[in-house]
Amino acid sequence: MKKRICIAIVLALALALPGCGRRGDSAQEKEGMTVLASTYPVYLLASALTQGVDGVTVERLNTGAVSCLHDYTLSVGDMKLIEGADVIAINGVGLEDFMDDALAAARGTVIDCSEGVELLESLGHTHGEGDEEDAHSGHYDPHIWMDPENAVIMVQNLEKGLSQADPDNQSAYEENVLKATTLLSSWDSSLRSLLNWDEGPEIAGLITFHDGFQYFARAFELPLLAAIEEEEGSEASAQVINETVALVKENHIPVIFTEVNGSDATAQAIARETGCTVAQLTMLMDGTESSLEAYYSGLKDNVTAIVNGFSGEELQ
Repeated sequence: MKKRICIAIVLALALALPGCGRRGDSAQEKEGMTVLASTYPVYLLASALTQGVDGVTVERLNTGAVSCLHDYTLSVGDMKLIEGADVIAINGVGLEDFMDDALAAARGTVIDCSEGVELLESLGHTHGEGDEEDAHSGHYDPHIWMDPENAVIMVQNLEKGLSQADPDNQSAYEENVLKATTLLSSWDSSLRSLLNWDEGPEIAGLITFHDGFQYFARAFELPLLAAIEEEEGSEASAQVINETVALVKENHIPVIFTEVNGSDATAQAIARETGCTVAQLTMLMDGTESSLEAYYSGLKDNVTAIVNGFSGEELQ
């Protein structure tokens, strides 16, 4: 009898310790709401929407180490974040195919930020499989956040989803979405002014070494001549290199662009062959800041790199 009593006491003490007991109990005791963002751009937008809202915490998956999320594998820590989130905000358009199974098992509400965005067909790099008629399959380019007008739609989708999940703070989300959309629109105008066609250099066309700049190019009326996608750990084929060299020479392109997290091996080979320079563009896949200003800073860095590359001068 004494032995049974001792075991019962030990079990009771174990259940009382932090991290022990059933997950449902701790979830009920937890106050506030946790929003999990699948990518850094979504994290920036979600942080802007929840600014000043008591009891709301925004977290993100650490997906910034790779330039393409089709290469990403969820870690144990990621699974715990997904399991514990009340709201999961995703980019959509097939970008998060790597977490489909986890999302299906998640208890949290999923907000698809891509709803209502005018999608562009993929340039050839598939991020996921799906029906050709499905607008949110891998047949469409998922890098929608690279256009500030799309970011406005994304933040509006977030506001709707957060207001439904947390109606008590709906007025705060509505106030924050107004601030965010105003900022995004003003930044869109500022970036266009940096690309002043009357005074700025003639931009014959962009050649990028990632397929993620299609929305960016369309947003700022920049011709996109080629988007070369290199597989992880390998360079482009000799045919692709020869075709790109010919494209650079034919259009007198002074600069070609790699992605911040990507390889520059092929770009450097083309630069040696043609005499053009190599510069970097960012897709905002990672960062340490949580302020929405980081979004503008990244796009401004891209515009600055393009103007500097084509003019040969530092943009003031």
